[in-house]
Amino acid sequence: MFGSLANYLSNVERCAEACSGQALSDFLSLRDVHVQNDKLHVAQPEKMVERYLDAPLDEVVGAHLKVIYYLAQNPTNYMEAYTQQAACCSAVVKLLQMMKDENWCLPVMYRVCLDLRYLAQACEKHGRSFTPGQILEKAADCMMACFRVCAADGRASEEETKRLGMMNLVNQLFKIYFRINKLHLCKPLIRAIDNCAFKDTFPLPEQITYKYFVGRRAMFDSNYRMAVEDLSYAFTHCPDRFGSNKRLILIYLVPVKMLLGYLPSKVLLQRHDLLLFHDLAQTLKAGNVNKFDEIVRENEKVLIRSGIYLLVEKLKFIVYRNLFKKVFAIRQTHQLDLGDFMTALQFVGVTDVSLDETHCIIANLIYEGKIKGYISYAHNKLVVSKQNPFPPLISV
Repeated sequence: MFGSLANYLSNVERCAEACSGQALSDFLSLRDVHVQNDKLHVAQPEKMVERYLDAPLDEVVGAHLKVIYYLAQNPTNYMEAYTQQAACCSAVVKLLQMMKDENWCLPVMYRVCLDLRYLAQACEKHGRSFTPGQILEKAADCMMACFRVCAADGRASEEETKRLGMMNLVNQLFKIYFRINKLHLCKPLIRAIDNCAFKDTFPLPEQITYKYFVGRRAMFDSNYRMAVEDLSYAFTHCPDRFGSNKRLILIYLVPVKMLLGYLPSKVLLQRHDLLLFHDLAQTLKAGNVNKFDEIVRENEKVLIRSGIYLLVEKLKFIVYRNLFKKVFAIRQTHQLDLGDFMTALQFVGVTDVSLDETHCIIANLIYEGKIKGYISYAHNKLVVSKQNPFPPLISV
């Protein structure tokens, strides 16, 4: 694309003078074609860069050129490339701070931070000399410096404020924190977005991504109603052409809704190749504990890889609840012999269950509010409430 380094720098200079953030971000992208140009693979580009660009943009571009130099080495030096990308991000912070009442460079920040995350992931993959997640966490610290500058910009108008870049950065940080399993670090970011005066005016794709991660975090916190609300927003607003993204949202949305008593449509699950949940829903509805365990065992690796294994395991209590509700429907009495529940479990294939284990299952169901009643150990009976002994799951 560029015949020489001078030509590349001239184009960068023109973009900066025109305040064209999007065009400038392309010249700083590791996915742009200029990365393949060996004329730009310079180990020490500082003097040349300073001839064309003012500080701190010269630092941004100089660090970027060093990144592509190290990426072009054989073998690729991912660690040095990451180090220079981190320096590039730090220089972007200076650029943001220097620009008063302007935000045209936000696309540059987005691109530099995105590439920083990609390089951190590459270092984690190819490096063996550091703790897993260490480089990604350092990358998050660099991004947080950008976030602080954006969040603190309260002077400019709504069109020119750098706060418009907050959600993009939050989503980048979410991707890191979920990857390194440090979800507690998401809390202050969520609070910052919630307190943002124009949180509903961020670009829709950013809002969808944000709701997806906030919904997943609520799910891990066992706040299932909030999880359903946020994940449903993400699924509803995600365009149909992004089928893989909609499927990803459903992987979390469906089991959370099942915990609240909503069974998924087979047509929906079929469309997104998630019939596993249909099979689980059928066993849940029937109260077939043995079949539920069998499906979970067969799909254990898939469920663990998706991060929903423990969530699906929680559905087992609903399977027990629905089975025991059938016992109540058959007996038509509010004083139920605990032996009947053990017999019901044995009938659906749980042959190794004892009466004491049955007591424990029922005690847990009472504790979780899935059965209203108490166990009378003197008479070996479950005494259930005469009003709504099996409350709807949505009310639990």
